[in-house]
Amino acid sequence: MNFLDINPNHIVKLDVYNKQYKPVHVFDQDSIAAINAAIAAQRPLLIRGEPGTGKSQLARAVAKQLKYAFFSFVVDSHCESRDLLWHFDAVQRLADAQLGKALIEDTKDTKKIREILNIDNYLSPGPLWWAFDWDDATTQAGKLEQSAPIQSEDCSHENGCVLLIDEIDKAEMDVPNGLLEALGEGRFTPMGRKNSVSVKHHFPLVIITTNEERALPNAFLRRCLVLHLDLFNEKNDVLKILIQRGKAHFPELDEQHVIKEAAQLLIKDRAEAKANQKFPLPGQAEFLDLLRAVDNLSTEGKGEPQELIHQVARYIMNKQIGAKV
Repeated sequence: MNFLDINPNHIVKLDVYNKQYKPVHVFDQDSIAAINAAIAAQRPLLIRGEPGTGKSQLARAVAKQLKYAFFSFVVDSHCESRDLLWHFDAVQRLADAQLGKALIEDTKDTKKIREILNIDNYLSPGPLWWAFDWDDATTQAGKLEQSAPIQSEDCSHENGCVLLIDEIDKAEMDVPNGLLEALGEGRFTPMGRKNSVSVKHHFPLVIITTNEERALPNAFLRRCLVLHLDLFNEKNDVLKILIQRGKAHFPELDEQHVIKEAAQLLIKDRAEAKANQKFPLPGQAEFLDLLRAVDNLSTEGKGEPQELIHQVARYIMNKQIGAKV
């Protein structure tokens, strides 16, 4: 087993997807401990917390740090549990069946047609299939002329896999319930197959996020470890943490006059919004958006960072209905 052997405040540079923004992740003690516990227990890690607290980014940072293969699945209201296991192309099979009917009339070769219409020929591996048995998923995908998920440089499935199941609370209860066997026992049986797909080498690290829009079934929760990402709780020195994370993302900005000012503004606006029961509350995501906007505008000569903070903040912090801007 590979564990996160790092200290709190360790910074991981994530893959650059925008030349103007180089994302990083700053690890904290709770996240490190929860990740290592999930790896050791061979259980999924459910991360709870409001949007913008870095739940999804944590999964990417862990994969980068451990040099694991990483892939994600974003859940929506139309999702079914089997979408995470496999995809059956019923439309293509029906089209081939109609074509095969015509061929049978000409060739009488019913055996050949049955071989073509075998369910296995229309079965694509889903994210958990790749995470459990990469080699078997590669073989199955090859039957449909599909390729393996693209991986970041220096990361490999041979080291292990991190699967992010993002925003599972957007799905109906059938989705988490339909994953009980796969997540609880590390195996599942695709339709049309006699043998099950099971964990072959390294038990994958499955990270699941929820924004608490919908309650999750107890049977599902019992199969998970749970990490609560709550930056704004009483035990945290929120100002100190925000300054630290702001500096990690935007090292060129002045720590005292820009980053600290933005952090204090966020804390103030959040407290006012909470007192007036106006949601969503501004959080870490808005704080980083503000710093990014200030950084880019000041770089382009649109003003001094200290002045830009207050010019831009009202468009980023005040997202509630009826908020004064």
